[in-house]
Amino acid sequence: MAESGLLDHHRATTTWWLSPLFRRRYPNVLLDESNMIVKSGRFVTAGAALSHLDLALWLIRQDSPRLASLTAKYLIMDSRPSQSAYILTDHLIHSDQLVQRFETWARTRLSDGFSLDEAARAIGASKRTLARRMQTVLGKSPLSYFQHLRVERAVHLLKTSSESVDEIATRVGYSEGVTLRTLLRRRLGLGIKEIRRNV
Repeated sequence: MAESGLLDHHRATTTWWLSPLFRRRYPNVLLDESNMIVKSGRFVTAGAALSHLDLALWLIRQDSPRLASLTAKYLIMDSRPSQSAYILTDHLIHSDQLVQRFETWARTRLSDGFSLDEAARAIGASKRTLARRMQTVLGKSPLSYFQHLRVERAVHLLKTSSESVDEIATRVGYSEGVTLRTLLRRRLGLGIKEIRRNV
């Protein structure tokens, strides 16, 4: 659809690991890879592996929410409005060296406050160049991507360690566990117990 030009100036989604390539190849498409299903005008697109099932259920739901819920129950499908819980940013497919330098710098500083000045200086680029390249390659500002890495690290620690929420919050740069709880709920739609249970 993107190749044909039909999606130009429309919102769309695709599987998260293809998003950097997609964004470079189809710059006129308003890519939103954070969501499983994106409707824009007369088009509906789906992202992530097996999202054709989500798309099929979305289509059924337009006519009968009850039938869609029953079908999902028989398929034992969970509700997954967002792809963010499944994204592992280490494996994002891009070869941009400046973005890679920023990511390396950011991962060593998650417990510290974010400074665009320090980031630009550390990777040898201007603030403007860094911001522009991050937007082009990943569709995020440097600060947004930094916060995304904090969430990713927090989820990893919640799943793989027995540290308390307050301890993990400190390790990813938040002063209180309640701040981390709120952020995870807002970003992933999941509470701490749900994240730890879904190992």
